[in-house]
Amino acid sequence: MEEISDKEIIKWVSFLKEELINAIEKCNNSLTPGLDKLSWRYINKIVKNKEYIIKLIDITNVYIDLCHWPSHFKISTIVIIPKPNKALCDSPKSFYPIMLLNITGKLFEKITRERLQFLSISNNFIHLCQLDGLKHRFTTDANIALTHFIRSGWVKNLITSMLAFDIMQFFSSLNYQLLYLILDKAGFNHKVLSFFKNYLVSRKTKYLWNSFSSPFCNVDVGVG
Repeated sequence: MEEISDKEIIKWVSFLKEELINAIEKCNNSLTPGLDKLSWRYINKIVKNKEYIIKLIDITNVYIDLCHWPSHFKISTIVIIPKPNKALCDSPKSFYPIMLLNITGKLFEKITRERLQFLSISNNFIHLCQLDGLKHRFTTDANIALTHFIRSGWVKNLITSMLAFDIMQFFSSLNYQLLYLILDKAGFNHKVLSFFKNYLVSRKTKYLWNSFSSPFCNVDVGVG
């Protein structure tokens, strides 16, 4: 991290209603309702009222201003669903876990995530070779870049080799202190950093399998 230069501090402005509407438009109305029993279809109907949009935006801005993420947004339930066409259910791979969160909280997270990505790219913090998971950068772009490197080598009578590896469980084991340092290097101000310190801690979840429901357990590790 010491080798990475600190970016200029980014000015954080209040969220706009256009950001909220844009986040909702990308949501799948057929997804399972969250712990608050709300669905994206219902949220879509709510935001047609301008007064409600303003209130939602005000709430989102308050979270950043107070550097606080409410505890009821930190609670989740992991539903264990058997995968179809599995003759045996004797291994974890035979099941598919689905995490249910508060839909309203997910909406606020979507708006914040979009803003963070935009500001990080605008501040030239994201490496140009990061081609997946970002706006206007796709896996197809990575294939085109790789093809270019290979053909450039052919022109010079060189042989191109590629080493590919997958970092398993990266997001579920991400170090919070490292993430905080990365955001600091990216140029986010103290208020945004303090918000994420609160956002990442004191999370709880429980497992739901048919009629069985486990006690809540702490999950102060990983993101996503």
